[in-house]
Amino acid sequence: MERGLLAYILIPLLSAIVIPFAARNKPRIADIIANVTLLAGLANMAYLLLNPSNIAESFSNIPGDGFSLLMVFTIYLVALCVVFFSAFFAGPMANRQAYFCLMLISVAAMCGVVTTSDFFTLYIYIEVLAVTSFALITTDDTSAGLEGAIKYFLLTFPASVSIIVGLSLLLLSVGGFSFENVKMFMSAGSPDGAALFGIGLILLGFLIKAGVAPFHAWVPDAYQGSFAPVSTHLAGIVTKISGIYAIIRISMLMRFSEGEAQALAGTLMFLGMLSIAVGAIAALRQKDLKRMLAFSSISQLGYIVLAAGLGTPLALIAAIFHLFNHATFKTVLFLNSASLEKAAGTTDMDKMGGLEHAMPWTSWTSVIALLSTAGIPPLSGFWSKLLIIVALWAGGAKVYALLALLFSIVTLAYFMVMQKKIFFGKKSAAAGISEVSAPMLAPVVLMSAVIVAVGLLFPYFYAYLVETIAKRMIL
Repeated sequence: MERGLLAYILIPLLSAIVIPFAARNKPRIADIIANVTLLAGLANMAYLLLNPSNIAESFSNIPGDGFSLLMVFTIYLVALCVVFFSAFFAGPMANRQAYFCLMLISVAAMCGVVTTSDFFTLYIYIEVLAVTSFALITTDDTSAGLEGAIKYFLLTFPASVSIIVGLSLLLLSVGGFSFENVKMFMSAGSPDGAALFGIGLILLGFLIKAGVAPFHAWVPDAYQGSFAPVSTHLAGIVTKISGIYAIIRISMLMRFSEGEAQALAGTLMFLGMLSIAVGAIAALRQKDLKRMLAFSSISQLGYIVLAAGLGTPLALIAAIFHLFNHATFKTVLFLNSASLEKAAGTTDMDKMGGLEHAMPWTSWTSVIALLSTAGIPPLSGFWSKLLIIVALWAGGAKVYALLALLFSIVTLAYFMVMQKKIFFGKKSAAAGISEVSAPMLAPVVLMSAVIVAVGLLFPYFYAYLVETIAKRMIL
């Protein structure tokens, strides 16, 4: 583990311990502690990544693992947006202190996942994250939340079993759990069947935890039934860290592009493409906004898995870039769905309509996020999707490249339907709806600005990916 990143795990944990005591009589202190903790961490990481001297030196001054640094930044960015939004969305909450404690523990667990250097420790952190996610899904004590949590548990429990069995086989074959051991073992020659089977089981577990098709059954129910800000937390970052991050790490270690484990690589690419198709087609048919966004997430995660399965250096940095972009635009869309739920009292798109004038900020930030998701230039999502398609084409997967491009058009189609139904359609019976408060809009505007900025400053972002990830960790 990077020692310099240990504080990003320990400080949220310390804050989570302090909250029950400090906020015993004044629950609002829990909001303040959580927000200050995450803001301080984000500011620290932003200074490291965006320091002009580091940019001038082509990021050569940035220490260690560029992938871990980017993921810690993303975790803190999404979590701060969700926690700040929650403080104003929730109103009176019976379990306010517990909610903000769980949010901080999940941040610590996710930072543990992305900073560890061995598979066993990574698995332990992911299980801590699973337990906190299970508790967070039930935050508002509704039957839908309980149902979503039970499905989350029942469908991700087999994933944990699969990972444990895979880790056991890996230990017997490789002699250790560390990333370096696996990398050396894979580069030494043709790996034995037990090692490949073990890694296959580990990949299977992480595919289930990520909600990649055909293991996606828990995702729509968990997202729809959750307390609205928790849906954002799950979609914005939790499923990325608990599944997709590990899949990309394994792809980097396995060096799929160099001919090792072709069956695993081919399976990953197929499941990625299946997820893109299943998610996009299912999203077209949804009437509930949160379910539509859940299926959209399943589709977008497919792009990342598809690129990770290809495993070329360009495909891997494209997958990492799309992982970051997906966290930003999905956070905007889910926070806006929470705002709509609060303002209109429903997430049924057929019961909303003509809200563009009543909720202009929510409307236009949604436009920015949906256009980025669909890959429209010059927004951030355009560049990561372009890199994925170029990598697929250059890697010989031309059919997958064409299908990925086709389903980007489908993505734009279902988002246009969503935007028309909610904001530009006929005015609904839900009169008297007005824009949510400025504090609730602040995280959405911030994240929309990130989407635009990353798109416009793509050369700098690409230089970071190449210098700190491709050159140090892949090539």
